[in-house]
Amino acid sequence: NDLFEELFYNYQTVSIALIVFGVAFILVENAHKGKPARINALTELTYPTVFMIGMFQLIAAVFPGTSRSGATIVGALLLGVSRTVAAEFTFFLAIPVMFGASLLKILKFGFAFTSTELMILGIGTITAFVSSLLIIRFLMSFVKKHDFKVFGWYRIILGIAVLAYFMLAK
Repeated sequence: NDLFEELFYNYQTVSIALIVFGVAFILVENAHKGKPARINALTELTYPTVFMIGMFQLIAAVFPGTSRSGATIVGALLLGVSRTVAAEFTFFLAIPVMFGASLLKILKFGFAFTSTELMILGIGTITAFVSSLLIIRFLMSFVKKHDFKVFGWYRIILGIAVLAYFMLAK
C-alpha cells in the first residue's frame, strides 16, 4: 500500500489519469458515432460482458484520478454497450462498491458511536442518497440526449489545471 501511494498518489499521476481518460472518452465517442450499439438494454448484458466491464473498474482502483464510473463507462462503450445502458449499469455497479467502502470505514472506525455521531451519520447517509438520486436522474436525462465528450473535455481541462497549479506553486 505504501509503495502504491508513493508511486500513484501524487498530482502528476492524478493529472495524467484525468487527461488520459478525458481523451479516451472523446476517442471512444468519435469511434462509435453513428454506429448502433450491440447492447441496448440491461437485460442484454451477459456475464462475460459484465465481467469485462468490472475489469475496467479495476483501473480506477489502481490509478487515482481515474473515476470508477468513467472507467466502467469507457469499458462498456468499447464492448458495444449503449451510452444509456453503460451509465445505468455503472450506477448499479457503484452500489456494492460504495456499500463495501462504507462498511470498511465503519469497521476501521469501530462501532463505538455516540448518539450524536449516529445522528450525523444517518443525516449524511440520507442526504447523500437523496442528492445521488437527483444527480443520477439528471445525468441519465443528459446521457440520453448527449454524448460523453463534454466529460472528456472537462477531464482534460481539469488535468491541465491541476498540473499547472502544482507546477506554478513550486
